[in-house]
Amino acid sequence: MRVVLAIAAKDLRQRLRDRSAWVILFLAPVLISALMALAFNSNSEFRADIGVVDLDRGRAAAGLTRVLTDPQLADTVHVRAYDDESAARRAVDAGRVHAAIVVPEGFTSALRGGGAPPVKVLDSVDFGLQAQLVRAVTESYVAQVNADRLSVATAVAAGAPARDTERLAAEAALLRLPEEVRTQGLTDDPLKVISYFGPSMGMFFVLFTVGFGARGYFVEQQQGTLDRIAAAPVGRGALLLGKSLSAFVYSLAGLATVTVVSWLAFGARWADPLGVAALSVAMAVTVVCLTAFVIALARTERQAEGLASVTVFALALLGGSFVFASGTTPTIRRLALFTPNGWALRGFTDLGTGVRGWAAVGMPLLGIAAFSAAVAVVTAVLLRLRRTT
Repeated sequence: MRVVLAIAAKDLRQRLRDRSAWVILFLAPVLISALMALAFNSNSEFRADIGVVDLDRGRAAAGLTRVLTDPQLADTVHVRAYDDESAARRAVDAGRVHAAIVVPEGFTSALRGGGAPPVKVLDSVDFGLQAQLVRAVTESYVAQVNADRLSVATAVAAGAPARDTERLAAEAALLRLPEEVRTQGLTDDPLKVISYFGPSMGMFFVLFTVGFGARGYFVEQQQGTLDRIAAAPVGRGALLLGKSLSAFVYSLAGLATVTVVSWLAFGARWADPLGVAALSVAMAVTVVCLTAFVIALARTERQAEGLASVTVFALALLGGSFVFASGTTPTIRRLALFTPNGWALRGFTDLGTGVRGWAAVGMPLLGIAAFSAAVAVVTAVLLRLRRTT
């Protein structure tokens, strides 16, 4: 055991003497995760500045404006009035409002006649979500008015006195459609951006240690260091264990640094510290397995660097290291289940939204373990084939 620890300590000293290792493993992930958190935090609170051009001046148009200025939407939607469509268009293009509604002349009479009123929405490519909100509100309002109109017409056709039309319309306006969609937030805590991108960037840069370890192996092989160690009475197993232990400690230290700094300096929150530790340990084990895989597959230092780079960026892109996993396509989300960092980010996301214990990290740990086991099996096969050739 003392020999294993001595080999691991020797490798760690070599890595820590390399300034680039400090930058890549400790400094870069902290800085980049902080920058990404700052970039995405500006979008964490939704706000919609809506322009309204009322060319109709009728009761239906006024009702649509009242919907947008409802007190329940006061913290989200802010309405500005414009005299004509060209003024609203300029405001949208300049970014003073995110979208605008143009209520044309004859809107109220069109509703009374049953036709679809030609309400125009002026939008911008920069604020697509706000434009969708405007369209949804407008369509919902028109549907409600049409439902009210239909209910009054049905009551009159069934024998209600025509003189009661206004009273019936007022009562119908208090009703709501029997089926409607309501957006309701989850009961758990909102996910902070840094709680996602802190671990994400930490894992991304920790994966670069795969290239460090593989390159160091071939450098020592060329220098004859490995042969001298193997010739000593320590055994090949102790050599491999020592190098694996150094890679594990180095990777775990990088992940721990990023998560602790994200917590202390940038306010990242995870519900279960033990879950964070378990995911970090699992990812460090995966780094060890990937390093052994690259060494078994490559023949030279240059091949090891190329294979490590391809592996790192493939896992980062498929696992969701650069974007929120929920914002990708279904295909990418399925492919992320074949990556260890994709599973780990699922766990960190659940922990960041208040889920605790096995419910948050159980499946991610099993997914990471399955990936590591598969890589270890393939590595063993490659090493056996190398010995026989």
